Amino acid sequence: MSRTLFIADLHLCQEEPAITAGFLHFLQREAPHCDALYILGDLFEAWIGDDDPNPLHQQIAAALRALPVPVYFIHGNRDFLLGRRFAHASGMTLLPEEQVLEHYGHRLLIMHGDTLCTDDQGYQRFRTKVHQPWIQRLFLALPLFIRKRIAARMRADSKQANQHKSLTIMDVNQQAVEEAMLRQQVNLLIHGHTHRPAIHCLTLNNQPAQRAVLGAWHSRGSMLQLDVSGIQLIDFDF
Repeated sequence: MSRTLFIADLHLCQEEPAITAGFLHFLQREAPHCDALYILGDLFEAWIGDDDPNPLHQQIAAALRALPVPVYFIHGNRDFLLGRRFAHASGMTLLPEEQVLEHYGHRLLIMHGDTLCTDDQGYQRFRTKVHQPWIQRLFLALPLFIRKRIAARMRADSKQANQHKSLTIMDVNQQAVEEAMLRQQVNLLIHGHTHRPAIHCLTLNNQPAQRAVLGAWHSRGSMLQLDVSGIQLIDFDF
C-alpha cells in the first residue's frame, strides 16, 4: 500500500533514551514501508549547531541515512538551527517553513505549527528575533560551551514562561489557520508543535477541510499516515 508518513515533536535528547530507542525502532519497522517520511520539526529538544559532537546526533543521522525512502525536514522551534551539514549527514532534504504537497490526489500544507500560535505574542516576538540571520550567525560563531549555556538558559526561561500562559494562548489561532490554508489553496493542513493530537474538521469557501495535529513522543510514538483514502492519526508503543 502506498502511503506517506508524518511525525513531529520527538524532542530527542540524551536524557530520554526510551524515546530515542522508540524512534530507532520506528525507523526500522515502519519508515522503510512508506513512500516518504516527513519530520515536521522538533526532532531534537535543542540544537546549538551542526558542529556539536553529541553522539546522539551521529546515531540519528546514521539511522536516517540508512532508510531506503526519502526523508524531508521542516524546522521546529527547538531545532531551527539544524543546518545543511547535518541534513547531508542524515540524507534529509530541508524544506521551507511552509510546504505544499500533492500526494494521492490530496493537496495539503505542512508546517511545524508555531507560526499559527499568533495569540502568544511574546513567543512570536521572540521567534522573529531568533530567526534573524545575523543573530543566528553570531550565535553559531560562539564557542560550543557558551552556546550550551545559552541554550540551557533559554529552555529554562521558556518552560517558566509557559507555566503562566493559558492553554488557549499556546494553541493555534483559528483565523491564522484559515488564512494559511486559503493562501496556499489547500483543504488539508498537517502540523505539530502544540502536542495536541487530533483531526479537526472545518469549512473553507463552503468546502470541507481538515487540520491534523501530530502528537508529541512522550511515552508513546505518534504518526500520521496519508494514503488514497485520506489521513489516519496513529499512536503506538515504543
